[in-house]
Amino acid sequence: MSVALAEMNDLASATSSASTKLFHGGLRYLEYFEINLVRHALAEREVLLSAMPHISWPMRFVLPYHKDMRFEGDTPTSRILNVIMPWMKGRRPAWLIRFGLLLYDNLGGRKILPATKTLALKGSVEGAPLEGRFEKAYEYSDCWIEDSRLVVLNARDAEARGADIMVRTKVTSAARVEDHWEITVEDTQGGGVKSIKARMLINAGGPWVGDIIQQKVRINSTEGVRLVRGSHIVTKRLYDHDKCYFFQGTDGRIIFAIPYETDFTLIGTTDAEHHDPSVKPECTAEEQAYLINFINQYLKKDIGPDDVVWTYSGVRPLYDDGASSATAATRDYTLKVDDTGGAPILNVFGGKITTYRKLAEDAMDKIVPFFPGTSGHWTAGVALPGGDFAVDGFDGLVTRLRGDFPFLSAFWGRRLVRAYGTEAWDVLAGATDEADLGQSFGASLSAREVLWLINNEYARTAEDIVWRRNKLGLRLKTEEIAALDEFMSTQPGAQDSKAAE
Repeated sequence: MSVALAEMNDLASATSSASTKLFHGGLRYLEYFEINLVRHALAEREVLLSAMPHISWPMRFVLPYHKDMRFEGDTPTSRILNVIMPWMKGRRPAWLIRFGLLLYDNLGGRKILPATKTLALKGSVEGAPLEGRFEKAYEYSDCWIEDSRLVVLNARDAEARGADIMVRTKVTSAARVEDHWEITVEDTQGGGVKSIKARMLINAGGPWVGDIIQQKVRINSTEGVRLVRGSHIVTKRLYDHDKCYFFQGTDGRIIFAIPYETDFTLIGTTDAEHHDPSVKPECTAEEQAYLINFINQYLKKDIGPDDVVWTYSGVRPLYDDGASSATAATRDYTLKVDDTGGAPILNVFGGKITTYRKLAEDAMDKIVPFFPGTSGHWTAGVALPGGDFAVDGFDGLVTRLRGDFPFLSAFWGRRLVRAYGTEAWDVLAGATDEADLGQSFGASLSAREVLWLINNEYARTAEDIVWRRNKLGLRLKTEEIAALDEFMSTQPGAQDSKAAE
């Protein structure tokens, strides 16, 4: 197939860089009886882990138990328990949590990730940051994922297979003309406009999927999305181990506290209605206070607003299934083809990062009938760029990289392998010392790496690099980021846009 992608901003500039950054089955979705969603997500964890061991890795989650764990709102499970165990008064009993974790261990055919176990928190490293009232916890497995890098590597892989990837390229109109679509796209950097013909459109606009249906392609559809904002805060590192905490509040909601970028802790997320995709989502003062108060119910040492070094927020484009609350709305995806007016369009509603590959396979099942002679499923087990090494081979790769380039610090070597995997050697090719890499922008970011990102990963601005290709924005000073922007403004590749051709 001949495929073109038009992204109006940078890759992963919205929802896909603002997740909680986990490949997970969604433990709490079991309470809503979303068994198929959880099963598919659990099975995908290890498929994805094997394809991208540089940007994804196993993580253990610690769920401290206390007697006042409550359901959030009116879930199917809570309704049943309220009938057969009314004395529980909306609380989650320990046996239910353990049963849920048993299902979680076995629904997805787990082979790599270790099983759930029970922890005694007293005197343990896991219990050290927590208030003394917590005595028992359950520890289970999920995976971390560098979300924005996942998007970029998928785009790079698609381009290597023939796709035309256009960033800073906005679709301004699309119209059916007999058996095809005529689409107009605009280069948002240079202002160039061009037309594209396509036999089929795929509307994967995320929060803008409804806007594309109504304003760009102008078709009648009763399907829509429910926009739900999820906000996160980042603090200096709060504890001295590499496990994540799964905390349950007295209001029934859950949040995670996750080791982040070596020296930080990521805390999130919230669920708040967000009504307009054109309004940039931001972590409100109320959401920040909510997350701080929530985690302080667990931590021995309270945190406050002054401990927050960064916040971010994203909009989940959930399929609108009429649920009573944002939390209860389904996280599963819905795919709808409309070919009633001629050339077909596939609209993608909802979905979660863990099932992105399965969504793509299911999308292919919808697409293939319109293209006789084509076939769909082949991506399982295929490594993304830089991911062609064993799941347990990361540390060995870092050792080898630092052996080949002795000027790399431990932090620098690990950061490069985490970002680029086996392609780290391409980034550093020929360098014998740090000076060979050109201008230094701080925090181990060199001109050589910046040029790699411009030429290979569609980076156009400093923001693209320090908040999406990596998270060095947490470490760089304002003047260092300004120097990076100035440097990039002089590089021809940073101003290129295929829409202007």
